[in-house]
Amino acid sequence: MLTIQPIPAFNDNYIWCISNQQKQAVVVDPGSAVEVIRFLEKQQLVLVGILITHHHADHIGGIEELLSSYDTNIQVYGPNSKRIPQITHIVDDKTPIFINELGVSAQVINVTGHTLEHIAYLIDGNLFCGDTLFSGGCGRIFEGTAEQMFTSLEKLSALPSATKVFCAHEYTLSNLTFALMAEPSNSLLLDYYDQVKQQRQNNEITLPSSIGKELEINPFLRCDQAEIQSKVSTKFNLSTSLDTIDCFTYLRKWKDIF
Repeated sequence: MLTIQPIPAFNDNYIWCISNQQKQAVVVDPGSAVEVIRFLEKQQLVLVGILITHHHADHIGGIEELLSSYDTNIQVYGPNSKRIPQITHIVDDKTPIFINELGVSAQVINVTGHTLEHIAYLIDGNLFCGDTLFSGGCGRIFEGTAEQMFTSLEKLSALPSATKVFCAHEYTLSNLTFALMAEPSNSLLLDYYDQVKQQRQNNEITLPSSIGKELEINPFLRCDQAEIQSKVSTKFNLSTSLDTIDCFTYLRKWKDIF
């Protein structure tokens, strides 16, 4: 039985803490160490491992301090990246991994797009996807191509609908504001927007989402929908019909300037 809890950091980051009944904990993308150390002490948890999705500073900035703050042999799992020298276990999608520290296996999914080496972890129906998939949105494309990001999102959207989505930022409300521009007649999206707006007014976290929910409301997973394609064509004055990849490419450009 795993417990998954958010550790807020910076303005809108979530560092996810995965712990077992033996009070052992693994944290995902610790961009800052201070919040993690404080949380672990309060919860009386022992840090035994770190999972990294990609190399951006707000995801790896706390690794070194965490490693130096504990005497235990902390394992660091992550992609093959020269920009993350602290990694002890390089992982990819070729072989499932077993996280000895928690006694669970994890499927690694390569999700190139936001960065070239970005990966996600699927653990007991829980998806830790960094900055690839957000609730109502997706990550910016910094190093990959739109086609690569589209393919990565297709991999994630093919997971079981009950899969819980633990992304790394509280972007949900702003993402849904944009989503309503792209698909204003989506009644499920409208209802979700109202729910999330109330949650944020109450200073509540909007995560985790689920793959099923995202397929209903996330425009970046719905680029085959006629309304979204029409809105994109109007926005960019396109005269030709769009396929789903073209629609995704223009939709991401629109979000970049939104």
